[in-house]
Amino acid sequence: MCGMPQQPPIRSTPTRPRRPDASMSLLTNVMDHSLDDGYAEAAERKKAAGDAGLPKTLRAKLGLAAGLVLAALIVTVGAAQARVAAPVVAKEREELVDRIDRESEAADKLEDSVDELRADVSARQREALKHSGSAGSDLVGILSGAAAVHGPGVKLVVNDAKDTGAGGDGDPREASGFADTGRVRDRDMQRVVNGLWESGAEAVSINGQRLTALSAIRAAGDAILVDNKPLVPPYTVLAVGDGQELSTRFQDSADGLYLNALQESYGVRTAISAEDDLRLPAAPSVIVRTAQPSTEKSEKGTS
Repeated sequence: MCGMPQQPPIRSTPTRPRRPDASMSLLTNVMDHSLDDGYAEAAERKKAAGDAGLPKTLRAKLGLAAGLVLAALIVTVGAAQARVAAPVVAKEREELVDRIDRESEAADKLEDSVDELRADVSARQREALKHSGSAGSDLVGILSGAAAVHGPGVKLVVNDAKDTGAGGDGDPREASGFADTGRVRDRDMQRVVNGLWESGAEAVSINGQRLTALSAIRAAGDAILVDNKPLVPPYTVLAVGDGQELSTRFQDSADGLYLNALQESYGVRTAISAEDDLRLPAAPSVIVRTAQPSTEKSEKGTS
């Protein structure tokens, strides 16, 4: 049958069905390529470098072995030297400790010798006063502190605040939580002693240290010094005088009220009592460097 040429039939290419996870291409890519290419390349380079870092030749291996042996030798020699030096250091330390002990013992002996000499000088001074024939020699010895005394008086105990605690050796000043407001200071003891003198005390001592007109109460760090000798709390003050009257006058004085304020405000502990008989030692030494006896009266008598 003749006619117009017939066109070939149109073939349509069948479309591939769409994957359900097509919308999650990024997540799919991550799951399919869990190891990034950069990481893989870095791992390969590291592996290659590790293999290449090992010595390949016999000479290189010998050099590495020599280095390891040298390092081990240095460590061994250092340990041996430390072991040898340890006894030497311990011996030197022991010698230093022994030297300190010897010097401390020598200093203690010298201090004891000084105390003995001072006591001997004081005894000779008192003996010379007795043989001088002066009627007022005993009174001079009492007032100057050169003679031991006894009689009625007042006992006053002053201590740091209780809530300050105590350190490892029982010293409250070693406690970490120590409060400065609860500590008895040198100025506090100065006011106590001056108040007792003003109230009529005839002789005063603190913790067995006799006070004279030349005595000084000072502070050195946390310690209170009386004539350069450190005292440890509690501070026991003995004052010879008319016991009850002395106690009353002191408590009513400005210094007694000051001590009472320390007790009420800062917890400083105080206790005062009248005693029938107190014994106070003589001062270690009474040295006068400036004052000279006056000859005005004798010169008037001879003129």
